[in-house]
Amino acid sequence: METFFALNRYVHILAGFTGFFVAPVALAVRKGGAAHRRWGLVFFWAMVVAGTTALLGSQHIHSLFLLLTAVFSLYMAGFGYRSLFLKRLAWDAQVAAFDWAVAGVGLAVFLGTVAYAFMAGNIPVGVFGGLGAATAVRQLRGYANAGRWAKNQWLLNHISGFLASYIAAVSAFSVTSLHFIPRTVGFLWPTVLGAPLIMWWHRRVRGQRITLAPGSGLSGSPTPALRK
Repeated sequence: METFFALNRYVHILAGFTGFFVAPVALAVRKGGAAHRRWGLVFFWAMVVAGTTALLGSQHIHSLFLLLTAVFSLYMAGFGYRSLFLKRLAWDAQVAAFDWAVAGVGLAVFLGTVAYAFMAGNIPVGVFGGLGAATAVRQLRGYANAGRWAKNQWLLNHISGFLASYIAAVSAFSVTSLHFIPRTVGFLWPTVLGAPLIMWWHRRVRGQRITLAPGSGLSGSPTPALRK
């Protein structure tokens, strides 16, 4: 088993560093283009591997912190990726049972995290739990409002999910590797810096100041057949 956990650690480190370096590339290139899709997909799978190996590793080293950040990062990566397939909710009120179930389970898990953080007096964990719960509530409210979404709501969700997953990964790296920074500060500084970045991207999307690659299919507009 020690060999397995050692290998798991190396895979986790490799996936984490891949995500760290790939995410800025996906943000820098033209949205919806081939490069953006390629590097965005690499980032998504890097976060899936990093989060899954973190879940396995947390059991070995008995780290609740690693467990909770892994859950948060995986959920947010899934939220961001799944949003690419939910553009139709701007005009279609039918939400898959899978999406309802994921958001419902996520809400229960994150509310449990907040409760634990409150009882243990763990502010950083409470922050991530609160952010996760808020995201799940937003998802559920969005599904309840399906058919009346803004045409770019899926894009706002995509940005929020992927950047939040990245922030969680940086937070985990900061706490476990940057030991010269106080633990609470190490946990929260990526969120303090990352939250304004998410809001900046949201303002760009709402102000239609983001250019999508021609023919990318990212406009979110239904085809004539779907309008009927």
